[in-house]
Amino acid sequence: MVVLQLRFLLVPFLTSIMGAAQYMMQDAALMNYIDRRFLSLERLEKCNQDILDYVEEFRDFSKMVLSRLAGLNNYKAEVKSEVENLLTRIERAQRDIDYLGSVTDSNTCIEVHEDLVKQQLFEEAEVKKKLKLMLNASCDHMLAGIKSLKIVKKTGDKPGSWMKDPGKKHTKIYLLNGSVNNVILEFANIMTFMESNHTLKARRVTLPFPWEGTGHIIYQGFLFYHRYGSLNEIIKFNIQKRSITDQMLLPGAGRIPAYQLSPSTKIDLAIDEHGLWAIHAEPETGGNIVITKINHVTMAVEHTWDTSCNSKGAEAAFMACNTLYVVYNFPSGGTSRIQCVYDVLDAVNTYEIPVLHFPKHQGSHSTMHYNPKEKQLFAWGDGSQIIYKLHTKQKV
Repeated sequence: MVVLQLRFLLVPFLTSIMGAAQYMMQDAALMNYIDRRFLSLERLEKCNQDILDYVEEFRDFSKMVLSRLAGLNNYKAEVKSEVENLLTRIERAQRDIDYLGSVTDSNTCIEVHEDLVKQQLFEEAEVKKKLKLMLNASCDHMLAGIKSLKIVKKTGDKPGSWMKDPGKKHTKIYLLNGSVNNVILEFANIMTFMESNHTLKARRVTLPFPWEGTGHIIYQGFLFYHRYGSLNEIIKFNIQKRSITDQMLLPGAGRIPAYQLSPSTKIDLAIDEHGLWAIHAEPETGGNIVITKINHVTMAVEHTWDTSCNSKGAEAAFMACNTLYVVYNFPSGGTSRIQCVYDVLDAVNTYEIPVLHFPKHQGSHSTMHYNPKEKQLFAWGDGSQIIYKLHTKQKV
C-alpha cells in the first residue's frame, strides 16, 4: 500500500521535471537563434558603414579630380594667352627687323653715320607719304571744343551703344543695349526712336553670336563687333542679309580693357572720314592705347600705332580725321574731359591742345562714336542716349 502511494507521488514529480527540462531546451534554442540574428545585424551594420565610408572616399576623390581638371583648364587658358602674346611680340619684332634691314647695310659697321641718318629720315618720310596717300590727307580739321549736348532718350541698361550708319544715306537709328547681347533694334528714324513705345516699332535683328563690350560700330550696312567669349575676334555682319560676311583676329588685343573705367570693352571699333579703326590697350606698353587701321572691305590690318595715351582713368575714345581723342573721368563719375590726343600723321601738336570738357552732363559714358557725316558724337551715358555737337578748326 505504501509502495502504491509512493508511485502516485513520483509520477507527477517526474513529469514536472521532464517538462522543465523541455522548456529549458526550448529557451536555449531561442537564445541561440537570437544571438545569430544579432550577429547578422552587426555584420549588416558594418557592411553599411563600409559602404558609407567608400561613398565618402569616392566623393573626396571626385572633388579632387574636378579641382585638378579646373586647374588644367586655367593652365591651358594661360598657356594659350602666353602663346598668343608671344606670337604678337614675334610679329612686331619681325617688323622691326625688316625695317632695320631695309634702312641699313648688313655689310657696314654698326655706327651712327650721317648718311645712315639721312637714309632713315628718307625712309620715314616715304612711310609718311604712303600713310598720307592711304589716309587721304585732305582731312585737315581737328576738334576745338564740344559745343552742346542733347539727351535724346533714356532707355536700356547703364552700358550700351547707339548710332547711325555714316556710310548710308538713310536716317536709321540702331540701338545695341547692354555689354553682352545679340539683338539689334533698328528704327526708321530718330523720331520713331524717341517715341514712348519705340521698341514696338523697332525691327529686331538677331546675331548668330553675341557681342562683348560696347565698342561695336555700323558702317555701310555692316555691323563690326567683338565676339563674346573670344580673345580678339572681330566679326563683320551684314545687317540686311542677317549673315556673317567675314571675321578677323586683332593681334595683341583683348587681354586688358581698352579703358579702365569701361572694363567690359576690350576692343573699341571706330569710324572716321577714312573708315574703320580698332582701339585697344596692351599690358606690354604699360596700359597705353594702341590704334589699328583696318580695311573694312577685306578685314586686313593696314597699320598699327602705339600711342602715348594711357587707358588708366579713361572711359571712352573716338577717332576723327586720323586723330585719336581719349576721354577721361573719375571712377565715381563726374565731368568727362578729353586730355590726350594722338594724330597718326603728326599733323597736330598735341602738347598745345587744351583739356576739352564735356558740357553739363555729370556721370560717365560707356561709349562714344564719332559720326563723320554729321560731325557729331553719339554717346551712351548711364542709360541715356546723348548727342554732342562738335566745334572744329584747321589743323596747324
